[in-house]
Amino acid sequence: MVPVQWLRRWVDPFVVGILTMLVLGLVVPVPDAARGAVDGTATVAVFVLFLVYGARLPTRDVWDGLRNVRLQGGILASTWIVFPLLGLAVSAAVTPLVGAPMATGILYVSLLPSTVQASVALTGVARGNVAGAICGATVSNVVGMVLTPLLVLWLLSVDGVAVGFGGIGDVLLHLLLPFVIGQLLQPLVGAWIRARRWITIVVDRGSILLIVFSSVSAASAEGAWAAVSGWGVAALLVISAVMLVVMLCATWFGGRALRLDVEDRIALLMCGSKKSLATGLPMAAVLFPVAVAGTVAVPLIVFHQLQLVVCAIIARRLADRPDLDHQPSPTP
Repeated sequence: MVPVQWLRRWVDPFVVGILTMLVLGLVVPVPDAARGAVDGTATVAVFVLFLVYGARLPTRDVWDGLRNVRLQGGILASTWIVFPLLGLAVSAAVTPLVGAPMATGILYVSLLPSTVQASVALTGVARGNVAGAICGATVSNVVGMVLTPLLVLWLLSVDGVAVGFGGIGDVLLHLLLPFVIGQLLQPLVGAWIRARRWITIVVDRGSILLIVFSSVSAASAEGAWAAVSGWGVAALLVISAVMLVVMLCATWFGGRALRLDVEDRIALLMCGSKKSLATGLPMAAVLFPVAVAGTVAVPLIVFHQLQLVVCAIIARRLADRPDLDHQPSPTP
C-alpha cells in the first residue's frame, strides 16, 4: 500500500481539523474585541446546522424519532442514571489522586445533559438516526436545566445553588427554532438538500470545528488552565478516557440489548455518551463559588474535547459501513 493510500485510510482530515482547532484555541489569543465575533460565528453555525437538518429531514422521520420509546428511554437512562452513577464511583476513587476540587469537577461532568450540536452532527456523520438524536439530545437539555442543579445540590452539597430556567430559552432559540423553520421549509427544499449530501457534511463538520475553537479559546481567555499542572491535565485525560470508554460501551451494547437497529444505536451512542460544555460552563458559574468554578470547569473542558476527537473517529468508521438496511451492527 502506497503512503498516500495509507494516509487516506488512517489519517482522518476531520480529526486533524479538530486537533488543529484545539491547538489554535490553546495557543492563539483571541482579543476581547474579537471574542464576541468568534462566539457569534459559532452560534450562527449551530443555527444553520439545525436549520439544514430541519429542512432535510422528512417530518414523518421526526415523529418516528419522538415515538421511538426504546431509543429515547435509552438516551435518558444513559444521561441521567448510568452516567451519574459512573461519576459518583470515579470521583470517589480518584479524589486522593487529583484532589477534591478536580474530583468535584469530574462528578459535575456526569450530572450534565448531553451536548446537542456535537451529538446531532456526529450522528449525521456516522449515518445514524438524526431525527432520533435531535429529539433525544434536545429533551435531555430541557430536562437538564432543572435536573442538573437539583443533582448538584443533592450530591455535591453546594451552598447558594440557584435553579434557573434561563437556559431553556437558549435551547428554544438556538436549537429548536431553526429546526422548526427548517421543517416548515422541508416540503419545498427537502428533496433538493437530500440530493446534495455535501451540504450536510460541510455544515456538520464546520459547526464542530467552530465549537471546538470557540470553547477552548474561551476557556483559555478565562484562565481555566492556570490552576492545573501538566500532570493534572494528563491525569484528567486518563480519567476522562476511562469514563468515555465505559459510556461508549454501555450505550453501544445497551442499544443491542434494547434491540435497536444500527441507526438508532448510533444515535444512542452519540447522545448517551456525551456531556454539554455549552450548558456546563454557564451553569458552573452559577452553581459554584467563583473561587472554585474555574477549577471545577477544567474536567468538563478536557472531557468535552476528548469526546469530540474519539467520537469523530468512531463516526467516520461507522459511516464507512456497507449501506445495507439490515447489516449486522459493527463494533465502533
